[in-house]
Amino acid sequence: MSTVYMNRELSWLKFNERVLEEAESSEVPLCERLTFASIYQTNLDEFFMVRVGSLIDQMLLDETIKDNKTMLTSKEQISAILSQVRSLNGRRDAVYGDLMKQLEAYGVKLVDFRQIGKEESSYLEKYFNAEIAPLISPTVVGKRQPFPFLRNKEIYIVAVLETRNKKERIGIIPCTNTVFRRLIELPTMKGSFMLSEELILHFVPKVFKGYKIKAKSLIRVTRNADIDADALYDEDLDYREFMADLIKRRKKLCPVRLELSREMDGDVVDALCKYLKLDNTHVFRGETPLDLSFVFEIQDRLRHRTELFYGKRVPQKTPQFKDGQSIISQIEEEDKLLSYPYESIRPFLHLLTEAAEDKDVLSIKMTLYRVAKQSKVVEALIEAAENGKEVVVLVELRARFDEENNIEWSRRLEAAGCQVIYGLEGYKVHSKLCLITRKKGEHVEYITQVGTGNYNEKTSRLYTDLSFMTSNVDIGIEAANVFQALSKGEVIEETAHLMVAPHCLQNKVLALIDREIASANNGQQAYIGLKLNSLTDKAIIDKLIEASKAGVKIDMIIRGICCLIPGIKGETENIRVLSIVGRFLEHSRIYIFGCGERREYYIASADYMTRNTVRRVEVAAPITYGPLKAKLQEMFDVMLSDNVQAREEGPDGIYVRVLNDLPAVNSQELFYQQAYQQNVKEE
Repeated sequence: MSTVYMNRELSWLKFNERVLEEAESSEVPLCERLTFASIYQTNLDEFFMVRVGSLIDQMLLDETIKDNKTMLTSKEQISAILSQVRSLNGRRDAVYGDLMKQLEAYGVKLVDFRQIGKEESSYLEKYFNAEIAPLISPTVVGKRQPFPFLRNKEIYIVAVLETRNKKERIGIIPCTNTVFRRLIELPTMKGSFMLSEELILHFVPKVFKGYKIKAKSLIRVTRNADIDADALYDEDLDYREFMADLIKRRKKLCPVRLELSREMDGDVVDALCKYLKLDNTHVFRGETPLDLSFVFEIQDRLRHRTELFYGKRVPQKTPQFKDGQSIISQIEEEDKLLSYPYESIRPFLHLLTEAAEDKDVLSIKMTLYRVAKQSKVVEALIEAAENGKEVVVLVELRARFDEENNIEWSRRLEAAGCQVIYGLEGYKVHSKLCLITRKKGEHVEYITQVGTGNYNEKTSRLYTDLSFMTSNVDIGIEAANVFQALSKGEVIEETAHLMVAPHCLQNKVLALIDREIASANNGQQAYIGLKLNSLTDKAIIDKLIEASKAGVKIDMIIRGICCLIPGIKGETENIRVLSIVGRFLEHSRIYIFGCGERREYYIASADYMTRNTVRRVEVAAPITYGPLKAKLQEMFDVMLSDNVQAREEGPDGIYVRVLNDLPAVNSQELFYQQAYQQNVKEE
C-alpha cells in the first residue's frame, strides 16, 4: 500500500519544481520569470532552514525514526532531498543563464572582468579602492584568529592563501553590506552591471597583500532555523523577551547547506566543512548568483517595458457592499464573502474603523499571525482601544520569520491599551478570526469574520484568499467561546457550527468523509471537493483512500505538498489532484462535502496537515447563505477547469500540465476579469 503515499519533503520539492517551471516558461513575461527564479531560490532557503534542519535534528536524536507514510528514515529522506535539489539546481542554472542572455536585448547585462575593457577595469579598481575596500573586514584564519562565524544566508569570499614559506591559510571576506550597492553600473557601458561580491572577489589579491591566492570562491551558508519555542520556554521569563532572544539564537544555529560559486579543491571544501561541522554531501556549487534579490532592482529599471511584466491588476471594489452605508448594517442584512486579490480588502478595513468609532461596539477581538509592516489593521485596533473599546488581540509570536514584526506590533498594541495575548503553550494560533461585539438596548449582537489568510494588506494583493463576514448569532457565540478559551490559555473542546482545531476540526472532517462513504455504500451519489495548500495528515489521507475505494468522487486542488498519490487502481482511482501555480499564490482553503441539497461548504485557515488539524488553533466556518455557496462552487469549478496554470498529478506521482482541446481557462485571470466586469456594472 506504500505506493499511494508520497514523502512530504519530496512532494514539497515537486512544488518548488512547479515554481521553477514558471521561470522556464516562455508564456510568462521575461521579468516575471526572473521573479519565479528568485522565489524558487528563497523557497529552497526556507526549506533547508526548516525542513532539512528538522530532519538533521531528528536523525541526531534517533536514526530509527521514520516518515509515517513512506517509512523513509531521516537519513534516507535527506539523501533523496540532496539528490533532487542538485538536479533542480542544474535546471535553475540553465534558466538563469537563458534569462540573463535575453535581458541583454533590453539593454541590461551582468558582466565580469572577462567582458570589459581597460577603461572599465580601471574605473572598477578606483571604485573598489574608494567605495568598498575601506568598508570590508577580512579575516585570516590561524592560531590566533579562529574561523569566523558566518551569518545565515549572507555572502562571503573564501580564499586559499599561500604564505612566503609555502604554508596555506584561509582568508574570509564578508560581502553582504547595506552601505555599498550590490549592483555597480559601468558609466562607459550603459546598462552593464557588476555584482559587488564579484568585484571584491576579483580584487582579493589587493585585500590579502603578501599572500599568493591559490583559490577563491563566493560562499553562502544556510543555517538550521528549526527551534521548538515551547520546549525551551521557561515560565519565569517574559514571553515576548524570550521570543526576541530566540530569534537571535536561531541566527547562530548549525549550518545545513554550503553553496559555492566556483569549483574548489576537495581538500579546501573538506576544511570548510570541518570548520562548519557540515557533511560535505551538503555542499552545492552553482552558476547562479548565491542571492537573486538584485533581480528586483533590474526589474525596476525595466518598468517602462510593459511587455516584460504581467498586465496591471488592481483589487476591485466588490458589488456586495454599497458606498455610504454602514458596513455593519450591510453584513446584518446578509452574509458577505470577499475573494482576494480580485476583490479589495477595503470593506474589511472599513468594518474595523467603523467598529472603532461605533458607540454600540463593546469589544473587538482578533487573532493576528502575520501582518503588514505598515498595518492598517493594527492601526484600527489601536484607534478602537484609544476610543475606549475593549480590544483583545492574540499576537502569535511564533509566526515563523515574522516574529520580529509581531513583537514590535505587540508592544504598540499594549501601549495603546489593548489586551495582548501571546499564544498558547503547545499550540500555535494560526486561525484568522475577528469578533466584534455590540450591545443595542438589551440585545447583544455579533459580527464575526473568518478568513483563510492573514490580516495583511500587502499579501491580500498577492495571495488568493477568502474573507467571510456574518452576523449569525450562533457563530458569534462560538467565536466568543474561542476567544474566552484563548484568554485563559485553553483550547475549545466542543463546537456545533465552527470547526476549531485542535479538538474540533480533524474529527469533524473525518465524520463528514464517513458520511460520504456511507452515502456511496447506500448507492447514493457522494462527493468531496477540497482546496488546500497542503495535504499531509495521515488520518485524513487514509480516510480519503477509504472513500475512494467506496466510490466517492474526490476532487482536490492542492497547491503544494500532497502526500496522497491519486489515480491508483483499486486504491485512489476516484481521486483527482490538481495544483495551480501562477501569478498569485493560491492560499484559500475550501472544504466541500456532499451532493445536492446536503452539500456543505466551509472556508478555513487550516490545511490538512497534522500540524494544522491537531497542533494549532485553526477555524473553519460553514457557508450557508445560498448566493455565497454558489459563489464558492463556481470558483471551485473554474479552478477544476483550469488548463493554463494547472498541473495534474498522475499515479506515478509526477505532475503534468493539463492539456486539452477546450477553450483556454486561466482561473486567476478569469476571476480578475469577472471582478473588473462586476465593478463596471456596479458603477
